[in-house]
Amino acid sequence: MIVRAILVLACSISGYFIAYYMLASTSSYAIFQAIVGFIIGLIVALLVIRVEKDIRKLSLRIIAGGVIGMVIGLLVALILGFGLNMVIKITPIQQVVPWIYLLLTGILGYLGLVLGSKKVEEFNFRGAEGKNCVDNRLLDTSVIIDGRIADICDTGFMDGELIVPRFVLNELQFIADSSDSMKRSRGRRGLDILNRMQKSSAINIEIAEQDFPKIKGVDGKLVALAQKINAKLMTNDYNLNKVAELQGVRVLNVNELANAMKPVVLPGEQMLVKIIREGKEQGQGVGYLDDGTMIIVDSAQKMINMNVEVVVTSVLQTTAGRMIFTELKEAAEKKSIN
Repeated sequence: MIVRAILVLACSISGYFIAYYMLASTSSYAIFQAIVGFIIGLIVALLVIRVEKDIRKLSLRIIAGGVIGMVIGLLVALILGFGLNMVIKITPIQQVVPWIYLLLTGILGYLGLVLGSKKVEEFNFRGAEGKNCVDNRLLDTSVIIDGRIADICDTGFMDGELIVPRFVLNELQFIADSSDSMKRSRGRRGLDILNRMQKSSAINIEIAEQDFPKIKGVDGKLVALAQKINAKLMTNDYNLNKVAELQGVRVLNVNELANAMKPVVLPGEQMLVKIIREGKEQGQGVGYLDDGTMIIVDSAQKMINMNVEVVVTSVLQTTAGRMIFTELKEAAEKKSIN
């Protein structure tokens, strides 16, 4: 805030004195015109602050690409202007050369700035793809809101670069601004998770500015971007997972990782389970392990809110997770005796 105040003061005072000294000897209204210079300097300072706020949202890669592209465009305009000046020297219309050069400078400088900022990410990603040294991973909205990706990064099992597209950020912000309190809390949680991940030293969060206006829906845009930059897609969304795989995009599903990391349970093992509710089938009771795995216990319907010892009979792996079927220890012992 102090730096901005100094900038505004410096530009305003500079504008005042520039106008005053340039016009003091030629105009009787030098003071009035100096005040106009002061106002112009103030407006310039405010414009600079506005541009600075917009630039801050861009990654360093985008800024560097835009600057390099603009410099190249201006150099091309300079070369063309020089050649044009040499040709038109032999014609009677040499007075139009400065205006043609100004036109070329504006057009080529603008094209260089836009193309440089838009294409620098593609150039960088392709270079990384050729060297095969960077493993790019796209994050979708569901995996960010879920939050477990941040815990995985904190453990050090994941390093390198994670890419968050701008349209995913926009969707998170839209959810965070929702009138529905549940959606609003989910959106804010997602933004908090991203802020936490940015502070991690093990990973680097990059914001991808590429968009696909012709594609409707964030899921379709994610698949298109993953194909374009040859990145893996990290998601918890089952439908997006299947659609991406059908289109040749490799998917990293945090739910599948969590299921793979659950301890192996074998038939015959014993465990202590608290019965939480009745099961779907007659006589069944349902409990859960600490990791959320569902335990179905035969003949435990009347033991709700009780801790019981059970023996594993079978394990069923589904897309929604793992289900463990058990029976009461007493019933298992009776079977073994018989």
